[in-house]
Amino acid sequence: MIRKIVHIDEEKCNGCGLCIPNCAEGALQIIDGKAKLVKDSFCDGLGACLGHCPQGAITIIEREADEFDEKAVEEHLSRMENENHGKNQKPAHHNAHHHIGGCPGSMMRQINREVKDENVKVASKLRQWPVQLALVSPSAPYLYRSDLLIAADCTAYAYGNFHNDFIKDRTVVVGCPKLDDNDYYTEKLTEIIKNNDLESITVVKMEVPCCSGIAMAARIARDRAGVNIPVKVVTISVDGEILQREYL
Repeated sequence: MIRKIVHIDEEKCNGCGLCIPNCAEGALQIIDGKAKLVKDSFCDGLGACLGHCPQGAITIIEREADEFDEKAVEEHLSRMENENHGKNQKPAHHNAHHHIGGCPGSMMRQINREVKDENVKVASKLRQWPVQLALVSPSAPYLYRSDLLIAADCTAYAYGNFHNDFIKDRTVVVGCPKLDDNDYYTEKLTEIIKNNDLESITVVKMEVPCCSGIAMAARIARDRAGVNIPVKVVTISVDGEILQREYL
């Protein structure tokens, strides 16, 4: 049948993953660094993901495609949820696929860790205040010629040695690209990078796709500021491990 369906221009797609949480059917996945439509029957063609692609890579077209299958979507989302929960955890009850939302960053999971020594105390390495990106002034004196850490706010909770490994000797700004305005983050970071002759830029983000937005904001801000500083990106797993280090 001919119907409306999502189309992704792979040349424009940079694999940021911001479209993934906004597809309630879980029809989109990042595969080989690009957003892909997993299956035609998972896409309702409504285009809820369109406005969340900063590259304009997603459009709605009309073409021959399998009919949208709501039952198949529910089964697909249930499988996704079970994979994230693990075999020993019960999936959350749901009556409709919209209750899950298809967002890997919002899926529940339980993490069991062995506590080795509850009495160990770690001194804070934070050297400035405030830390929320929305509150930090681009002209704050502590930013000038500093090593800047841009952190997704969940990272400090997921990674146990965050202060020693990341905050120490750095100026810190934190935010959440999923809950806040990532365009505002980009503008604010552009001002900070342009006006402060930074020594280095490090981004720490979570592994979930929606968290890629903060790394993208840092890269775009660096480019707009016209400075030649590599952006180091460190990815933390939900289990609290460092998964990847790369430079943008």
